[in-house]
Amino acid sequence: MSDQTRNNKATERRFFEEVWSKGNYAIVNELIAADYFDHDQGVPARGPAGLIQEVSLFRKAFPDLNFAIEDVIAEGDKVVTRITATGTQRGDLFGIPATGIRATISGVYISRYENGKAAEAWVRFDFNGLYRQLGSVPVRV
Repeated sequence: MSDQTRNNKATERRFFEEVWSKGNYAIVNELIAADYFDHDQGVPARGPAGLIQEVSLFRKAFPDLNFAIEDVIAEGDKVVTRITATGTQRGDLFGIPATGIRATISGVYISRYENGKAAEAWVRFDFNGLYRQLGSVPVRV
């Protein structure tokens, strides 16, 4: 594994531990390229400001949001991270009023790095599972 690939993995860990779990927006410009694009179908983000807006949306709904990194795999300029996020819904999320329910969601991020910063990401999370936990999607029998 090259030094750059190792550095990308370390940056990815820092991204989840500091930005998502702690809400440390001061370091976003260190980690995210100015033209960053998050291809998330639900909440696409462009640039550091867009990413901060996306993270803020979820951290307002789940103030105790914490991301546990399950796996980090890297090759070349790509880093794949499997994550489990947990938090208590204390604010509205996509029209779902605060429930006070502690919920967990799993997902996968694939990030492409350029010059030591995340330049793009492809994101998939189990939002249907989250919505079921919050009581907003009927569970199929």
